[in-house]
Amino acid sequence: MRIGTGETVDAARAVDALGLTDRETLREGLAATLLHGQAQRPVFDPVFDLYFPAGVGGPGTRPADRDDLRERLAAALADNDTALLGRLAAEAVDGFGGYGSPSGTDGWSSYQTLDRLRPQTLFARVRDDVRARGGGAGFDGRLVGDEVRRRIAEFRGLVASEARRRVAERRGRDEIARRAVAPTADRVDFLSAGATQLAELRRTVRPLARKLATRLAARRRRAARGSIDLRRTLRASLSTGGVPVRPVLRRRRPARPELVLLCDVSGSVAGFSDFTMLLVQALHDQFSKVRVFAFVNRVDEVTGLLVHGAADPEGLGARIDAEASLTSHHGSSDYGAALGEFVERYGDAVGPRTTVFVLGDARTNRSDPNLPALRWITERARRVYWLNPEPRERWGTGDSEAPAYAETAEMRECRDARQLGALISRLLPV
Repeated sequence: MRIGTGETVDAARAVDALGLTDRETLREGLAATLLHGQAQRPVFDPVFDLYFPAGVGGPGTRPADRDDLRERLAAALADNDTALLGRLAAEAVDGFGGYGSPSGTDGWSSYQTLDRLRPQTLFARVRDDVRARGGGAGFDGRLVGDEVRRRIAEFRGLVASEARRRVAERRGRDEIARRAVAPTADRVDFLSAGATQLAELRRTVRPLARKLATRLAARRRRAARGSIDLRRTLRASLSTGGVPVRPVLRRRRPARPELVLLCDVSGSVAGFSDFTMLLVQALHDQFSKVRVFAFVNRVDEVTGLLVHGAADPEGLGARIDAEASLTSHHGSSDYGAALGEFVERYGDAVGPRTTVFVLGDARTNRSDPNLPALRWITERARRVYWLNPEPRERWGTGDSEAPAYAETAEMRECRDARQLGALISRLLPV
């Protein structure tokens, strides 16, 4: 999060105005002055809990019986008693979350706590209790289930926060803040991102595209001014005693470049390719032509599908699977076959004004990498860049042909959305 002097001064003024007596009021005041969007709250809240803890140590008494704690938890969930839920979370971590030494005081685990307590199994009981009270204080009967799930999810969050706080007391808050707080969606590794994180990423496509479009427009304005024509500048400086008062620039002919994306949509790299395709589609106004091709072991053009994908980004992968021909007799990725088919069927998409981006991990499943096909593309395109979502240290391991491809096309590591945005803004032609 970019927090500068202005945000720091505003936060200090908020603390001065709000005081330190009400912890939740302080939380909201700091969030209002330090954050630049709701997407940053999942990071801010756990960090706030670490540095402004609700208490020190544990409750000091272990629950005598698991069933007794579950009984009290069910009642608190039905009553939506947030204060009691907080105390029960602390009691649960103290009683069931300890691990390490026989006394269980080497550390605390929220996963172990929730696995033993299993609050999700109380859903039906709590739902029935809430319905018996007339829908739960104004909740429609059909919405009671969603409300109970929300309460259980909040309790799970309280358990996670309590376990983090207890571990931070032992190991230090700075270390736990670095290691145990989930990053924002734009810093999550593409290859390890879950469905929820990928959905969050897709929702950030439009804001990121607007930011990148602004950067590209600025680069294009600077490039349009041209570079200094040294010969003409020196000739013009003769009238001013050899001092180049007015530099003469070589004017560039304005021409928007063409862009081609060749995307591996198989396996774990599919999320990376989907996000990049949506991002480039949102930037299409910056180019004279954009064509997008997807492949597993066959290639098909999916440019038209991206128009619908912009309206329904989460359904893009399903549309590509349903409407494009990407596999032959097997479903494993085959870069050699895909590159060869692209050259044979869509070679006219590549020209001297074309910049080609290849998206994929370069894992060929031991098949022929078909380097001549990639070489053919690089010889005809203006630029060819390969964005690889795998860590650089894994290139060349197992069935990876990344080092061989990198000798022909410029290969860049691209593991998260933040890195992708930086690469796109730097590598896209103007």
